Amino acid sequence: MSRHVAIVTDSTAYLPPQAMERHGITAVPLTVVLGDQALEEGTEISARSLALALQKRRPVTTSRPSPEVFAAAYRAAAEAGAVGIVSLHLSAEFSGTYDAALLAAKDAPVPVRVVDTGVVAMALGFCALAAAEAVEAGGSLDEAVVAAEKRAAGTSAYFYVDTLDYLRRGGRIGAAQALLGSALAVKPLLQLDGGRIELLEKVRTASKAIARLEEIVAERAGTGRVDIAVHHLAASERAERLAERLRVRVPGLVDLHVSEVGAVIGAHTGPGLLGAVVSPR
Repeated sequence: MSRHVAIVTDSTAYLPPQAMERHGITAVPLTVVLGDQALEEGTEISARSLALALQKRRPVTTSRPSPEVFAAAYRAAAEAGAVGIVSLHLSAEFSGTYDAALLAAKDAPVPVRVVDTGVVAMALGFCALAAAEAVEAGGSLDEAVVAAEKRAAGTSAYFYVDTLDYLRRGGRIGAAQALLGSALAVKPLLQLDGGRIELLEKVRTASKAIARLEEIVAERAGTGRVDIAVHHLAASERAERLAERLRVRVPGLVDLHVSEVGAVIGAHTGPGLLGAVVSPR
């Protein structure tokens, strides 16, 4: 049994399964409540099922993992030889996941450093990968935390949604901003800023908004070495087109991931979401 530092994150990181297996990363699932059913993200509800439910206007909410679920993950890591654990999670502004992890960490059998990354989706995924790579290079628990926090600080996330209504319903954006978007019939571009979702720009049409999203991502990527993730919900053609254009426009691109978001993020953005995460190395 090898002695190592383990990396734990949550299901909103949307890491490719191959990357999780290669780096030994564990993802604790959040819960999606669809009607009277509580379902684990990633295993019991698909993004397509969620999109269909949203289109039919079925009630959808989300909830954090329990501290007991985190405690079980930490015990399993310790039993597998971990001498310490880095537990990286989505912004505490979005979810109580960070708080649940903190509670579990108090009684864990090995030291656990719980980090509120202030980000979500592959912005969180890139943090987990940075921590794992630091450990694989011989880094300590503290060095893995520093690597993750540095990656989070340099990573930007931008996204387009067809409507702000889902974000308003979930309390992720103010009612006044949502009403403004609806009243002016604009298409919003948003960004993650300080762990929160903020309105970045208002554009008149969907096509112009997506073109502007491409411009913003290319500008942010610059010419240095950078990883990019393109996310979507029920908008695969949009996502593939954006990814192809970014492959041409970003000279320092190292890795580009294209994926459909899971049910937790999808529940708050709605079908039609198109997002991009820019993470300099």
